[in-house]
Amino acid sequence: MGAIAPRPLTDGEQARADAYILADLEMMARAKNYLAWQRDLVAPELGARVLDVGCGVGNLTGLLHDREAVIAVDKDPECIARLKLRYGSRSNLVTAVCDATAPEFAAMARYRADSCLCTNALEHISDDARALAGMAEAVVPGGNVVLLVPAFQALYGPIDSNLGHYRRYSRGGLVKLAESAGLRVEKVRYANLIGLAGWWANARLFKRQAQSERQIAFFDRYVVPAMARIERLAPQPAGQSLLLVGRRP
Repeated sequence: MGAIAPRPLTDGEQARADAYILADLEMMARAKNYLAWQRDLVAPELGARVLDVGCGVGNLTGLLHDREAVIAVDKDPECIARLKLRYGSRSNLVTAVCDATAPEFAAMARYRADSCLCTNALEHISDDARALAGMAEAVVPGGNVVLLVPAFQALYGPIDSNLGHYRRYSRGGLVKLAESAGLRVEKVRYANLIGLAGWWANARLFKRQAQSERQIAFFDRYVVPAMARIERLAPQPAGQSLLLVGRRP
């Protein structure tokens, strides 16, 4: 799973992380090619009724408009408020402010979701094992839990820390985590090989404290389209992210 951050965040640190995350999410909302690539990566694994855990401001939620139902869940009320401003008129959208590790999360099972999506959110949760077990229980038997998480603890840098990441994941550790949650792992693979080099440079060479808007725009316009075509042709030996699909028996 990768190393846990040395201690839980204080209330002040969490507030700063939440503000930093919101700014980062709003910046990423403009990366249209990158978000479309993420959607194409996860969409084949999703069913008609999707529980979107850690939905943020809805950057990916908004691209799931073709589903019968999307239940968008985030622990940050501000994220849900901004998501509702963007997509609140959609009849197939349900929103909820809820922590995936809280007892109240069990109520999400009432929506009878046949798939659960968690993209770039599990690393923000201190007790990721508890959160993933809750996601597994929230989908109907035979349903999928689809995870997209940052890979390689060696890439952990200032941006990870400022985003409130507790860890980055190893392939074997993520598989063990999914299995301990009662999921049968159907697929696990790396994604975004080119992004791995960029994240390493930001973390180790430049020690950046935040993602660069100019860097994101360049990556989105010139790199993502080529990367998407390459990754459709063959599995990648490594990547900035890990995709795992687990099925509830």
